[in-house]
Amino acid sequence: MKVLANDGISESGIKTLEESGFEVITTKVAQEQVANYINKNNVTVLLVRGATKVRKDIIDNCPSLKIIGRGGLGMDNIDVAYAREKGLSVINTPAAFSDAVAELVFAHLFTGVRSLHDANRLMPLEGETSFTALRKAYAAGSELRGKTLGIIGFGRVGRAVAKIALGLGMRVVASGEEGGTEDVRIDFYNGQFINIKFSTASNETIYKTADFISVHVPAQKDYLISAPEFKMMKDGVGIINAARGGVIEEVALVEALDSGKVAFAGLDVFEEEPKPAIQVLMNPKVSLTPHIGATTLEAQERINTELAEQVIGIMNQN
Repeated sequence: MKVLANDGISESGIKTLEESGFEVITTKVAQEQVANYINKNNVTVLLVRGATKVRKDIIDNCPSLKIIGRGGLGMDNIDVAYAREKGLSVINTPAAFSDAVAELVFAHLFTGVRSLHDANRLMPLEGETSFTALRKAYAAGSELRGKTLGIIGFGRVGRAVAKIALGLGMRVVASGEEGGTEDVRIDFYNGQFINIKFSTASNETIYKTADFISVHVPAQKDYLISAPEFKMMKDGVGIINAARGGVIEEVALVEALDSGKVAFAGLDVFEEEPKPAIQVLMNPKVSLTPHIGATTLEAQERINTELAEQVIGIMNQN
């Protein structure tokens, strides 16, 4: 049986599949040629990340295809419901990258509260001539400990973010039932662990009370956060989006940054990828990364190994 890993796969993923008798093809096939390639090579499994789109044309015209696998959580590049209606198995790896995204969230948070994103821009240019002035400009940083972090979307990634926040001594409020509670387990390096209970609240309550907000929801048809939501927020709030572009309206975000309503933003995803708006890229209050939330070496290994194991499990059942 043949597997086409069209957006790449790690050596560990290849090894796991090959040891179970699969032939793994890592040739990068252009989007318009994917269906032809699958048919010509009698491919049984198509593995993708975010680049390759698996729409009805591929699903309808590739009778050899049995499994579609997405390395990652979001499957908006796959017509999932339609594929399943046609009898295909559609899988993803929701647990493999949660810690990687959560750590990036805090990279942006630490960067924002200490203005590291702006300091790293200006120090090479002005550090030699204006060191004292820059030191004064960046001396008004704040600490995360004791602050309230609102988490919008409380799935695997949201929970991973909560664990780090709680470990730092932050107050965590997750989106959910107003006045409800959630539990998370925090595991330590030596095998010990603790369970911590914290409160849940409506998104509106989070907007009004949180010092920082981190968004962890799937792709939305409409903006989750736009001008009315920014208006609800505390003055000087920090906001992080490492979920999906289009969750936050960037025009409204820039206006909120310019007015001071939002002190800083950390963005790993953008409305217009791969060409983010220049107003966002050039804003000195925005910490930027190019959609790398899940792309640590460790996460990539977990993603590909988990995909491979799921493929093997499904085929062994048939």
